[in-house]
Amino acid sequence: QVLLVESGGGLVQAGGSLRLSCAASGNIVSINTMGWYRQAPGKQRELVATITSGGSTNYVDFVKGRFTISEDNAKNTVYMQMNSLTPEDTAVYYCKMQIICTIEPGIQIPMRDYWGQGTQVTVAS
Repeated sequence: QVLLVESGGGLVQAGGSLRLSCAASGNIVSINTMGWYRQAPGKQRELVATITSGGSTNYVDFVKGRFTISEDNAKNTVYMQMNSLTPEDTAVYYCKMQIICTIEPGIQIPMRDYWGQGTQVTVAS
């Protein structure tokens, strides 16, 4: 059906930057909202930022001014540029997309959420 593959995580010093990417592949008909979430050790997964297919963005307060979410609709890809990273940003970052896809010609699966496998971001102090 659909596969989301993330990349771009890694180890960075405090104050540094990383750029995450998440590309969707498969029999995709359309993508609605794309988003990034994160889960730190011992904590619940939390929303970081979202972007609609029309380009409207939403950020949680703790990343405003530091993170920028963007999309390339032609490539079914969402990005997140992360600047001024702090150790508190250390987490596994997951992308999520709302996707309509087909399982065979003429048969669509209604819109549902698809998740990436996660990419580790570690910020050293």
